Amino acid sequence: MKEEIHKCIEVLKAGGIILYPTDTVWGIGCDATNEGAVKKIFKLKQRQNAKSLIVLVANDAMLNKHVKNIPELAWDIIDISDKPTTIIYSEANNLAQNVIGKDKSIAIRMIKEGFVHQLCYNYRKPIVSTSANISNFTAPFSFSEISNQIKDNVDFIVNSKFDTGNKKPSSLIKLGMNGAIKIIRK
Repeated sequence: MKEEIHKCIEVLKAGGIILYPTDTVWGIGCDATNEGAVKKIFKLKQRQNAKSLIVLVANDAMLNKHVKNIPELAWDIIDISDKPTTIIYSEANNLAQNVIGKDKSIAIRMIKEGFVHQLCYNYRKPIVSTSANISNFTAPFSFSEISNQIKDNVDFIVNSKFDTGNKKPSSLIKLGMNGAIKIIRK
């Protein structure tokens, strides 16, 4: 695992794109603080720049650095979630502008274990996580479902043996500073 993480970090530092198994589905990712790298993701996915992306962090410190004013409820959700849960926060901080929503919101998932946790922890920066598919096509649940168009246009592909076997995207919850909760995806 160390060798794969080291290679991913080299690619991320150079502004490249990785294809990797997340705690949910296979994803393509880059340094979430690098605007040029984020542009490459949008181009590869043929996705409108107006759509924001999910960002992965490894711990509380990373979350605090990249979100202004985290509601107390967010900490409770993170602590009690028994499955991957992405939270949309109302105001991002210290991230590439093109990864942030037009309303300044940001979708972040804290990874608690496994390959992706180790990658985020060792990179010490947030990583973009978007499904490894062209926009408007089905997200790949296994490595074999990823199109050659994606595989041929990333800078590094993580060994498929690190696949978690999970078969669905994370839950998606939007939190307002006023305590409002909106479930976007179960």
